[in-house]
Amino acid sequence: MIKKVKHALIIGSFNRGRVLAKALIKSGYRVTIIFNNLEKCKILSEMAGVTVIYGDESKPYILEDANAYNADLVIALSQRDEDNLIICELCKRKFNVKKTISVLNDPSKTDLFYKMGVDCVVCDVNAITNLIEQQALYDGIIKNIPTGDGRININEILIFNNYPAIGKKLWEIRLPKEAIIACIIRGEEILIPRGETQILIGDKLILIATDQDEMAAIKELTGLI
Repeated sequence: MIKKVKHALIIGSFNRGRVLAKALIKSGYRVTIIFNNLEKCKILSEMAGVTVIYGDESKPYILEDANAYNADLVIALSQRDEDNLIICELCKRKFNVKKTISVLNDPSKTDLFYKMGVDCVVCDVNAITNLIEQQALYDGIIKNIPTGDGRININEILIFNNYPAIGKKLWEIRLPKEAIIACIIRGEEILIPRGETQILIGDKLILIATDQDEMAAIKELTGLI
């Protein structure tokens, strides 16, 4: 079977865009960058493995030229939060992009961005790079550490906007018998969850499961696999 090469679309920043493009290419993505500065587009076009589109990234026809319909991932990096939100909404609603990530310059708008349908909101571009390096996007949102000769696995799962676990209390989640959520990392907080603990967008769950029950537990939390 031929494995489909994933397509990532980076929008709205020169320096951040270059950093992320390198990380994405290293992880096997085909990368397109949209930028509205012609001279910098010429510099970006010198990067191997990158397609560069010059134009206003908020215009649907520019996104169409960038093949947004076939994008698996869109990352909005503009310095204007409003532009990033518009781009993510447009990509979701018009182009049916599977996953959108936005850099946010004003952290107080985080809840708004999630409510408007952005899948992942970060205030530091390094966080996106880390996600890419951990294969934490779509297929690889899970960081896996096998222990005990592979019989037990510790999984780090970032909860995105469309996951079935969102809003559920721990007792409502039907995990297999040999799987537990040992810890929840929520921003700067580290929580030891109880039955009434609710799963929120952006939570990072530490899941411990046997090799036998691991996949079923991940599917229950994410809907993937």
